[in-house]
Formats: sequence, C-alpha cells, structure tokens
Amino acid sequence: MQNKKLVLLSTIIILAIFFVGIYIYQNKESEKYINLSKEQSTLFQRDYSFVVGNKDAKVQLVEFFDPACETCALFHPHVKEILKNNDEKIKLVLRYAPFHENSDYAVMILEAAREQGLFLDVLDFMFDTQDYWVKHHKVNIKDLWDILPNVKGLDMQKIKEFIDTKKADSIIKQDLEDAKALGANKTPSYFVNGKPLQEFGLENLKKLINSEL
Repeated sequence: MQNKKLVLLSTIIILAIFFVGIYIYQNKESEKYINLSKEQSTLFQRDYSFVVGNKDAKVQLVEFFDPACETCALFHPHVKEILKNNDEKIKLVLRYAPFHENSDYAVMILEAAREQGLFLDVLDFMFDTQDYWVKHHKVNIKDLWDILPNVKGLDMQKIKEFIDTKKADSIIKQDLEDAKALGANKTPSYFVNGKPLQEFGLENLKKLINSEL
C-alpha cells in the first residue's frame, strides 16, 4: 500500500513538473516575441505592408498568408468578422508567405490589383474561387488568369504590365525573410501585438486577441 502511494505521489510530481515546464516555456516564447516586436517591429509590419482597419488600433493582428492556402481561405471570413466586431480596435497587417508552387504569381496579381485599389476585392475572389485554380497544392497560372476578368473593374492589361516590371519581387523576398525570422513556417501564421498564436485554432486566435483588447 505504501509503495502504491509513493508511485502515485511520484507520478503526480512528475506531471506537475511537466506542465509547469510547458507553462514556463510558453511564457518565455511569448516574452521573446514581445521583446522582438518592441526592438524589431519592422519584422511584423513593413512600410509597404497592406493594412486593414485603424492604423492606430490598440491591437495589431499580423497574418502571414498564402493565396493558395486552403486554411487561409477558410479563416479569411472569420478574420473579417473579428475586425468587423471590433471596429477601430484592431488593425490587420497582411504579409505574404507564398509556400505553394507558383503562389508568388498570385501574390504579384494581388500587388498589381492593389495599384488599382482592388486588393481586397481580388483577395476575396481568389479565396472564393481557390478550388478552381489551385490543383494538388499548386497554382495553375492559366486557370487563375482566365477567371480574373470576373473581378469588376479589374484592368487586365495593367495587371500584365505590373507583373512584367517585377515590382513585387522585393516585397515577396522581404516578407519571406521576415516570416523565417519570426518562425512563421506555415500558413496562416498569426501574431497579436507580437505574440505568436502557439496553439493553432480559431477559438485560440480569438482568445489571444481578446487578451490584448
């Protein structure tokens, strides 16, 4: 009986040490990113970054995304809803992480659409039609190009001219470098006021945002 009590007590102590260790590790990780956000805030938001919402908002939500990422498309309407429900309190900073094959082409189109004031229109369209132009985790450039004229007001000639200038190359390169520095190796990756979303999930994202609000 005494031995059973000792084994039980030892198990409880080991589990306690384990969970305390996880808690300390997570706190240290959050602290690391908070310090990083203070010292190197440009890693989260560059001068060229596309920002949705109040630029002076209390909460900065940074999303590294890939236009060809299925999970990004699934989360997109939820993120829009979060912004809508917290008007003026949250700003969304959209950063590129084109990890899928040919995704950089989709990013170029987004940047070209941005010059026409249609960034969000094209982004919404891409996510809504993703099943058509993304096959086996690869962007089919022709299929995407064929359906783009369905975006109202989009000048396809200007899109082509922009892509030919390769203006977006430096943006893609910088965003990928920042993603790597921040450990954002999958999409979507979220940071809230410098804190990473450590356990992925919509409810966890909402909790992290609410903790900063």
